Amino acid sequence: MILTEDQRQILNKHLSFIYPDSDTKQLTEKLLRLMESYAGLQSSNGSLRKKYYSHKDLFVIAYGDSIKNDHQYPLEVLHAFMNEHFSDLIKNLHILPFFPYSSDDGFSVIDYRKIRDDLGNWNHVTALSKDYRIMADLVINHVSSQSEYFREFLLGEGLGSGFFHVVNPSENVRMVTRPRSTPLFTPVATKMGIHHIWTTFSADQVDVNFGNPDVLFEFLDILLFYLEKGVRVIRLDAVAFLWKKIGTSCIHLPETHEVVKLIRSIVDILAPDTILITETNVPHKENVSYFGDGDEAHMVYNFSLPPLLYHAIITQNAAYLSEWSKNLSTPPEGCTYFNFAASHDGIGVRPLEGLVPDEEFNKIINAAIKRGGYVSYKENGDGTKSPYELNITYFDAFKDIKTNDISVQVRKFMCSQMLMLSFRGVPAIYIHSLFGTQNDYENVAKTGMARSINRRKWQLNDLNERLQDPENHHVSVFNSWKKLLRIRIQEAAFDPQGGKKVLDSPPELFVMWRNAPQNSEQIIVLGNVTEKEISWNVPDDYDITNGIDLISGEAVRSTKVQLEPWQVRWIKF
Repeated sequence: MILTEDQRQILNKHLSFIYPDSDTKQLTEKLLRLMESYAGLQSSNGSLRKKYYSHKDLFVIAYGDSIKNDHQYPLEVLHAFMNEHFSDLIKNLHILPFFPYSSDDGFSVIDYRKIRDDLGNWNHVTALSKDYRIMADLVINHVSSQSEYFREFLLGEGLGSGFFHVVNPSENVRMVTRPRSTPLFTPVATKMGIHHIWTTFSADQVDVNFGNPDVLFEFLDILLFYLEKGVRVIRLDAVAFLWKKIGTSCIHLPETHEVVKLIRSIVDILAPDTILITETNVPHKENVSYFGDGDEAHMVYNFSLPPLLYHAIITQNAAYLSEWSKNLSTPPEGCTYFNFAASHDGIGVRPLEGLVPDEEFNKIINAAIKRGGYVSYKENGDGTKSPYELNITYFDAFKDIKTNDISVQVRKFMCSQMLMLSFRGVPAIYIHSLFGTQNDYENVAKTGMARSINRRKWQLNDLNERLQDPENHHVSVFNSWKKLLRIRIQEAAFDPQGGKKVLDSPPELFVMWRNAPQNSEQIIVLGNVTEKEISWNVPDDYDITNGIDLISGEAVRSTKVQLEPWQVRWIKF
């Protein structure tokens, strides 16, 4: 593997920033040896800038065992299901953590280099990577208390002996950002006595100490191992909390950003078709900081979008969604947003901070509770707690409690999904949104976790029966998705690099103009977020009088547009 002098200097600069008190020349040489061991990743066009995504790119997010049967490994079942239904529509698949774990449905990893025996093996992931661009999680902030790293720590030997933060429990940590209400420090009995260790998310998820360069190199090795197995999108889970420094908030610290920059530089050299995405469920301004100057993440989650969509439809008022969308910053060149409505974690509400007043915030909290959901809370520095996340399926979040009419629920839900698909960026669809999966209270009772309400495991035969029953709402939702995705991937106006403008409109409507980056194709997106019929005159600047509504197929001959309750139109002109 041949690196230019500039590339060597870039790597050295990153390491010098992260570890100013270390022998960075030695660290750089160690990094070069690690990269040399994965030199096979380096392609002949490694110096060329890639176009990472287009309007044809869509992601499905799924657990490896979201769909199961009794005769195959779940990863094989997922592969076959995707091929049967979406091979011509979707080319990107995020498989949530598929490693041996001890809690949090995979996000407390015991062994980073092994596939869970009950899911399959690396051959199944590699096979999937031949048909789909695979996203995998690098759970980078913490490891399982049952991992070999932690066992070594308890014994005071091996790599794990210096892997974790040993802290004084009397330290003043009032400034530390707390995403959970569980204790920040956990006492453990080691061979050397009782130690208190840093546990941001739970006692079973032990934060690793990136102040130790050995920790960095271990995670870089894991990352490159994933790339070698065919993974091409790396999701840096909970990366915002990576660096710890007493007396600070311990979130978004400069060293954290520099680690992301280092990872970006490494993949740009070794595997330039790799995409990095940061998972930072925080207020929007903090979230987009992970674009850096186009030198950190290629994509960041658009975390404010799910709760704003939910608020717009549940309150029948799109004003806050429109205002936020107007001011949504344009990502640096080569970067874009990862747009989603539903996820395995429920609906995060911290990203609403500063976007809606308290009264409006409380409306969606109460709405979720009335529809059978739960609310998860975080610890504040003053000893109080505040809502962090709504645990409910995105489908049941739109349950029509006035009529209990599931057809109305489907219309409201699909309105939210069509609007999500319209935003500039790459759309991601949680697999349960494809089916209109409802709240899984049995799973909650089984695991004791509120998040399990949104993590159903479908038996393939049961799912197939429902998808073939015309009286079942699952059929309506599933077929609507197929129709929408088939339309969207044909329209260059939805390209992530295309233009976007949110138009002034009444609060009952959300209106957005999109255009293709390299031709004159234009689409006006109109969404009625209310239960009433709406008519609205499209401004004269947008001549839609020879247009067509891509969703309904209707010709448009007037600037005055009619919309049924919860109807979305994509008018191409």
